[in-house]
Amino acid sequence: MLENTDLGKLILRLCVGGLILFHGISKLINGIGFIENMLASHGLPGFLAYGVYVGEVVAPLMLIVGYQTRIGALLIVINMLVALALVHTGQLLSLNAQGGWALELQGLYLFGALALVFMGPGRYKLNS
Repeated sequence: MLENTDLGKLILRLCVGGLILFHGISKLINGIGFIENMLASHGLPGFLAYGVYVGEVVAPLMLIVGYQTRIGALLIVINMLVALALVHTGQLLSLNAQGGWALELQGLYLFGALALVFMGPGRYKLNS
């Protein structure tokens, strides 16, 4: 049986990084005002909203090219934990209309990135 864990790591990096990057591009185009407002409603300074650019633009690009992948993946994990805490806490134990976890997309981003923290980039990378 053919086994290529390096190819699997590349696919995971491209999927997690690529899909989260779409969220970052949206924030680059539309701004982060809603995140600043959300932080303020939790008593946190609005300038922290700029961290979303690190978690949704810089870190995904790190995964895609395989540069400092573990650090990029850790940044995505942190970004997702903050997003869950600020936006999705009420949905943690909820199911969607199809019976799946209401936060399955966020969960896949979080745990996919966490897997990359532990596995690393694999052989197909720019740099470790």
